[in-house]
Amino acid sequence: MSRRPAREEHPRDTGEQAPGDQVLNVPNLISFGRLLGVPLFLYLFLVARADVAAVVVLAIGGTTDWVDGWIARRLRQVSRLGELLDPLADRLYILATLLAFTAREVVPWQFTAALLARELLLLGSLAVLRRYGYGPPPVHYVGKTATFLLLAAFPVLLLATEWTGAATATAAIGWGLAWWGLVLYWVAGGMYVVQAARLVRAARGPGAAA
Repeated sequence: MSRRPAREEHPRDTGEQAPGDQVLNVPNLISFGRLLGVPLFLYLFLVARADVAAVVVLAIGGTTDWVDGWIARRLRQVSRLGELLDPLADRLYILATLLAFTAREVVPWQFTAALLARELLLLGSLAVLRRYGYGPPPVHYVGKTATFLLLAAFPVLLLATEWTGAATATAAIGWGLAWWGLVLYWVAGGMYVVQAARLVRAARGPGAAA
């Protein structure tokens, strides 16, 4: 499926560097490492109950969220695989953390449901785009900001459950990051839906109904 129509919405992305077909390059290896961190976190948090180690894994996964993209641009190693791996790793970290935190009552189920509803909305939009021959739209900076806030919030919230001496302040910081992340996550989801609607209308032709 061609991603060219989606890229026309963001000419700066295509003007700097076209994605290549590399597989084993530095940013992709970082993304693979981030993917391996997901089952490691689940094991540490749900099975071993090693919460401190789980916090470390989450912190590394969150802080390296932007590293692979920065290195890809810096080393001119932008690839199609990397464009898929990076958001995939982000979503898996968020979903795995949400489900694990809900299971241990670190976050309420309502917060988890709000984020999962956004993911379902995005999956529906991607299914419609795929029907018209489009791939996933480029990741928007609003979505990256939301992901960064959520991945920063999760280890802070987990730390609040362990650090009793400053639990109130730590929880306030963590929930501040989490709620801002949730709001921006939905804003980014709305932007993706609008972009998908424009692409579908363009695919149907000028005579299609709005």
